[in-house]
Amino acid sequence: MKFKLGDIVLVLDEDLSGVIKRIEGNTVSIETDDGFEIDFDSNELVLKDKKEAIKSDIFSSSSINDVITEKEAPKRKQQIKKRFKERYEPTIEVDLHINQLVKSAKGMSNHDMLTLQLDTAKRKLEFAISKRIQKIVFIHGVGEGVLKMELEYLFGRYSNIKFYDANYQKYGLGATEVYIYQNTTSD
Repeated sequence: MKFKLGDIVLVLDEDLSGVIKRIEGNTVSIETDDGFEIDFDSNELVLKDKKEAIKSDIFSSSSINDVITEKEAPKRKQQIKKRFKERYEPTIEVDLHINQLVKSAKGMSNHDMLTLQLDTAKRKLEFAISKRIQKIVFIHGVGEGVLKMELEYLFGRYSNIKFYDANYQKYGLGATEVYIYQNTTSD
C-alpha cells in the first residue's frame, strides 16, 4: 500500500493510530495522539481514510444508538432467590449460656443460674408463640446435660410445640430447635 505524509494510519496488532510524519523506504514514522513519534514497517500499518473515531467504523450509527440506549436503560433488579432450606431456617436464636445472660455469674449458685436460664427460655418461647414465630433455637451447650433436660421438661408442658436437636452442622450437639404449631392455641 502506498502511504503519503499526513495520512492517518492504524497500527495492526496494537491499539495505536497516528499521522504519518516521515517515510523512508519501507519504514514509516507516525506521530501518535499522545505526541510520540514511532517507526513501523509499512506492512504493520493500514490507512484510515477519514479522521473519524474508530467506533464509527465498528458500529453503524443506528447500532451505536441501540447499544447506548441499552446500556443506559435501568436494569430490572433481580429478586434474590432463597434456597428452600434458607426459607425455613429458624428465625430466633436464644443463647442460654450464662455469660450471655448476665455480666458476671459471680456469687450465683448453680440453681440460680439454671433458674435464670429456664426463665429466659420460657420468656422467649412465650414471645415466639405470641408473635406467631414458627421456629426458635435454644443454644444450651453440651455440658452435663442438666439444662437440656430441664428445657425438654419445659417444652413438654406445651401441646402446640415439638422440639428436637438443632442442625448439627451449625450448632453441634449443644442446641435444641423448637417448632411451634400455628393453628392451635397455647395452654
